[in-house]
Amino acid sequence: MTNDTPDDAPIDEDRAPTEDPRPDGLRGADSLVVLNTGDGKGKSSSAFGIMVRGLARGWNVAVVQFIKSGDWKVGEEKIGRELGVDWHAFGDGFTWDSDDLSADRAHAAEGWQQAVELMNAGDHQLVVFDELTYLASFGWLDVADIVSAIAARPRHVNVVITGRDAAPELVELADTVTEMREVKHAYQQGIRAMRGIDY
Repeated sequence: MTNDTPDDAPIDEDRAPTEDPRPDGLRGADSLVVLNTGDGKGKSSSAFGIMVRGLARGWNVAVVQFIKSGDWKVGEEKIGRELGVDWHAFGDGFTWDSDDLSADRAHAAEGWQQAVELMNAGDHQLVVFDELTYLASFGWLDVADIVSAIAARPRHVNVVITGRDAAPELVELADTVTEMREVKHAYQQGIRAMRGIDY
């Protein structure tokens, strides 16, 4: 980016907000549902930032990964386990690499049932459902079943959901929704995923 403002130009101090943007009457909540969606990078990374924040507050945290294979040994899993995160991977990897999508679908459905049991046990103050949106967008699970399970969770359990193409029902359920928008990606320059940045 170029800066067209001369070096000796006066600084416009009026651009800094002086009014508190928060609405009046804010209240506490027993728990929140956070949804990170969109086609841009950073959905899971943001969720794992919340994971670390919860750990720093003394919470019990669980991560359930769908789609991503447990064989990948990603960096967030390594550090998460070291910090005491209850980590589960129910994915078989990218669907385009699959030899049997029906087996992938069954594995994902089984994983979702175990994820619901884990959430309903109430032992965790935070549960991250990484890549959950795909189970609905692929038609592997009924989105109504996902929504009803999360809505009926124990009141103290916070949930973070990640993945592209979030169904409108998930958007409606969530208290906070962030859509990551891809502006530019290293893939477009022919650069493969980088360890420490992408996984």
